[in-house]
Amino acid sequence: MSFEPVCGPRAHTLIVGTWPSPKSWEQGFYYGHPQNRFWPLMARLLGAAVPQTIPEKKALLLAHGLALWDTIESCTITGASDASIRDVVPTDIAALARGTGIRRVLCNGATAYRLYQTYSAMPDLPAVKLPSTSPANAAWSMDRLAGAWGAYIRP
Repeated sequence: MSFEPVCGPRAHTLIVGTWPSPKSWEQGFYYGHPQNRFWPLMARLLGAAVPQTIPEKKALLLAHGLALWDTIESCTITGASDASIRDVVPTDIAALARGTGIRRVLCNGATAYRLYQTYSAMPDLPAVKLPSTSPANAAWSMDRLAGAWGAYIRP
């Protein structure tokens, strides 16, 4: 089973990934790999210090109307390789979005976008494919990521 979604009453944007990495499972929360740039990127774009604890990470998102979840509820995967994902059971993004102010979905990488489009796409909840913050996406510097994500993440 995936991590629980982070979503508050002021949520307007849902950020989705694919499935937690082994390092994320060790830490018990999203984007736990020390080289993943998700938390430093969010802090930079939101004008905050990089959160260190799970409560700080949740607070950063919730204070800015951001929600966070994965596209996959369960799957078969080898290590952290998105390319190896099989036997997908999707999360119920429609149920999460109902009754909230979520107006769009930001997909952290091409695989998250593909999975969202395949299993969860809704006409009234448009998705944006953004470059992955994963350390495997080395072609994208932090400045390039900030440029791409910055159009959608604002303080």
